[in-house]
Amino acid sequence: KYIYLLISGILLYSCNNGNGDFDASGTFEADEVIVSSETSGRILVMNANEGSLLQQGQLAAIIDTTALKLQTEQVEASIGALQQKTTDIQPYLRTLEQQIEVQRIQLQAAEREKNRIANLVKEDAATTKQLDDLETQVNIARQQLLLTERQLEQQKASINTQNRGILSEELPLEKRKAQLEDQLNKAYLLNPTTGTVLTNYAEMGEMTAPGKALYKIADISTMTLKAYLSGDQLPAIKIGQKVKVLVDNGNDGYNE
Repeated sequence: KYIYLLISGILLYSCNNGNGDFDASGTFEADEVIVSSETSGRILVMNANEGSLLQQGQLAAIIDTTALKLQTEQVEASIGALQQKTTDIQPYLRTLEQQIEVQRIQLQAAEREKNRIANLVKEDAATTKQLDDLETQVNIARQQLLLTERQLEQQKASINTQNRGILSEELPLEKRKAQLEDQLNKAYLLNPTTGTVLTNYAEMGEMTAPGKALYKIADISTMTLKAYLSGDQLPAIKIGQKVKVLVDNGNDGYNE
């Protein structure tokens, strides 16, 4: 895309190929950039005014970010609430661990009593029924201990699975927060290239949207002259050949 900088657009230049002078017409052209908004909202600041020179990276416009800030705060609150939804496993573990410790002590006591009665049975100082009863008590205590240890492992697995399910929501929320922060950054529009503002498409206070053009800018410090030659002139043109350029001055004349 090009911008034509002269209203008349007529230029004259002369080349000498050894056979005589000839003329051709053309125009000066410069590359243009149309800068568009990357987010929606009301334009709070607009520094790109027609004819003004903007440097690359200079703040050109600011878009209202109130809605985006509120959405970001909402996502941050949701992330913080996830920790409150998780279950603290330690109280459950401490209760079961204490219960296991008590059952282990009871089992050890029952085993010692069984061994004592077993020795008395050998000396005919106790009956086999007493030994059988103690054997039953030991087996019951051992089964209770195994059951409680199994409950402890199941409780750990259940709570950890529940907490992982809750915390798995954090990654999508973090991604959403990153998207909102990116949109917040885009609300501060930085000029992409050094140049002169040629046209304004929006004014401060107006609403804008992603992709909507805000202004057109071009670097007119260096321009390209495009000249148009006839077919019979082409053989006389050489690369590096010097030409004289005459610019239309608007008063039926030309300036060199």
